[in-house]
Amino acid sequence: MTPVLPAAAAALALCLSPGATRAQDLLEEYVAIIGPQDLYNSKGARLTAPWQVLRQDRANFHRFGRRDPGDRGDRFFASAENRGAMEQMVMRGSIDPAAARDLMAGGATVVVRIWGQNGRGDRVTVGVSR
Repeated sequence: MTPVLPAAAAALALCLSPGATRAQDLLEEYVAIIGPQDLYNSKGARLTAPWQVLRQDRANFHRFGRRDPGDRGDRFFASAENRGAMEQMVMRGSIDPAAARDLMAGGATVVVRIWGQNGRGDRVTVGVSR
């Protein structure tokens, strides 16, 4: 019988413990272009955080029908409630600081991945390209 390495045994025990957290599933992914209209709220104020721009982009797409060429749809953020959770989802997810700067400048292409369990989104990861 091959001996189990201590680290592997500890990892296995953690995975099998009753309080272990399940891995999150990729619920959905979309691509969007961050256009000039995505950088401002409905009152015309310049947005100051990446999560605000991402939320505005999805509101523009789903609620206001203001879409940039290259914007793709998603089912998750069609819900105003889910768009309202964008800040917390970004905080629990990840966005590289350089990507955040590019997003805030506008004109960037974003790839947003929505992660969660049982259809409920928990976090997003954001990639940006110019």
